Amino acid sequence: MGRVTTRRRVARLTLGAGISRREDTLVVEEPLEIRVGGRSLAVTMRTPGHDVELAAGFLVSEGVVTRGDEFAAARYCAGDAGDGNTYNVLDVTLAPGVAPPAPALAREFFTTSSCGICGKASIDAVRTQSSFNVRDDSLRVSTETLVSLPDRLRAAQDVFEKTGGLHAAGLYSAKDDELLVVREDVGRHNAVDKVVGWALTHDLLPATGTVLMVSGRASFELTQKAIMAGIPMLAAVSAPSSLAVELAIDAGMSLVGFLRGESMVVYSGAQRVEQQPADQHRAEGSAA
Repeated sequence: MGRVTTRRRVARLTLGAGISRREDTLVVEEPLEIRVGGRSLAVTMRTPGHDVELAAGFLVSEGVVTRGDEFAAARYCAGDAGDGNTYNVLDVTLAPGVAPPAPALAREFFTTSSCGICGKASIDAVRTQSSFNVRDDSLRVSTETLVSLPDRLRAAQDVFEKTGGLHAAGLYSAKDDELLVVREDVGRHNAVDKVVGWALTHDLLPATGTVLMVSGRASFELTQKAIMAGIPMLAAVSAPSSLAVELAIDAGMSLVGFLRGESMVVYSGAQRVEQQPADQHRAEGSAA
C-alpha cells in the first residue's frame, strides 16, 4: 500500500526573519484505477488508504450497488504497463446476479481530486435515481449537536494535523450520538466515497438517521452521493452551490451550510434541525 504522507526538504521564508530549511510533511496524491470484473471504470487522484471503501462508495454513487452483499470482493492488481503491483489498480468483483456498470459509465478521462463529475455530458446524466427515499427520514438533530460536529470532525483528522492538506468527511449517528467513521483524502468527493463505502461494507445502507459532515463546501456531487446512500442530512462548514440546494430540496434532504462557531444556514429540510430553548428565544426576539 502506498504511503499516506511523504517528507520533502523545503525552504521556509518569514518577513524580517530570513530563511530556514527543514523537512516538511506532505500528503501523498496518486492515481487509482477502479476496475469492475477486469474492465476499467474510472481513474481518480486520491490519497492512498481505504481504497476498497473508495471503490465501494463510488459504485454506490453511480447506482451500481446498494447493499453490502452486492459488493463481493476487491483486489489490487498490476497495471497494463506491466510494472507490477503498484497498489494503484483495484479490481472489484460484484456478486452473482448484480449487473455490471453500463459501458456508458466508463470514464475515459481522469477524475481529478477536486472534481468528481467534470466531463459528464450534462446535469441530467448525474441525477441518478436513488434506491433510497430520504424525504420521510425521521432524523432530528439539535442545533447544539450540529455546531459541535466540525470540531469533532477536525479532532479525528490525524493526517490533516500533519499536512494541513486534506479534506474530511464523517458520518454522524443521531441514535448513538457519535461519529461512526471519519475519512480523509485530497479529494472531497473521495473522502465522501470512502465514508459511503464504509457504510456499505458494514451493511448500514440506507444510512437512515445520520448526518454526513464535510470539511469543505457542499457541491452538487456531494449532495447526490449523500442521497444515493440514503443519508437524510448533509452539513458543511462552507457554502453550498445552487444546484446542491436545488437537488436537496427536490429529494427532501436537509442541507446545512456555513456551519461555523455557533451559527449555520439551513438551506433545505429545516424541520430536522431542532432549536434549543435559547435559540427559540433569540429568534422570537428578532421577529418582534
